[in-house]
Amino acid sequence: MGESVLYSRKGNVGFITFNRPHRLNAINEGFLDDFMDALIRAARDDEAVTVVMTGAGEKAFCAGEDLKETSSGKSFQKWITEADKLQDVQRLTLRLNKPLIGMVRGWAVGGGCEFALSCDFRIAGETAKFGFPETGIGLTITQAGTKLLTQIVGLGKAKELAFTGEFIDAAEALRIGMVNYVFPEAELERKTLEFCEKIGKRSPLSLRLTRSAIDLGMSCSFDEILEIEAAHLMAVGGGGNEKFFLERRMQEHGMKKD
Repeated sequence: MGESVLYSRKGNVGFITFNRPHRLNAINEGFLDDFMDALIRAARDDEAVTVVMTGAGEKAFCAGEDLKETSSGKSFQKWITEADKLQDVQRLTLRLNKPLIGMVRGWAVGGGCEFALSCDFRIAGETAKFGFPETGIGLTITQAGTKLLTQIVGLGKAKELAFTGEFIDAAEALRIGMVNYVFPEAELERKTLEFCEKIGKRSPLSLRLTRSAIDLGMSCSFDEILEIEAAHLMAVGGGGNEKFFLERRMQEHGMKKD
């Protein structure tokens, strides 16, 4: 694994860290290769119940395409390769088998904003900035960002952000539902870990199946999602998954088993 994107763990929380702070954690081909490796490691890490995606440094979560490299010129084949890798990253992210939390400081724009949107939750510092500059620099949204943005903020606001390329701050992102929480920079990691701890007490299998059902439900019919949910219930019930967690919950509330 390279150094552009790192994977580590604190307790039962995995961390995927974009590690090009000298370039505002901008995207290039090596970054995408390392990102895929980190996602695979996170998925295979049985000790990680939740995963946090973040950027190194204080200035950026991820500033999108590395325009310094782009300005030097890319062949058509290079663009094809990069598009394939960007979309492979998104497929791995959406198939991750555990809750994914975006911890956002500074700039999260272009592809970086898409990475944040692919997380299940977004927790932002007060300095965070979000936006899609693609139409102003002759590029397009590539990683299912058009669908994710529309699902999260609604059609009208999604078109406004994508067409104008205007950046919004953390307060506006919270107002329109793009992020779940905003905290002062000094509290951001602590508050994010507290949120992970709350989720981390839940059943990993139940979390995995629930994440899958919610995501599938965005494109399934009512009857289809009922069948998926029934299959998930049989998977957890048939395996006795609920026994440990139910007994622990009863103990927490001072209840005795008959």
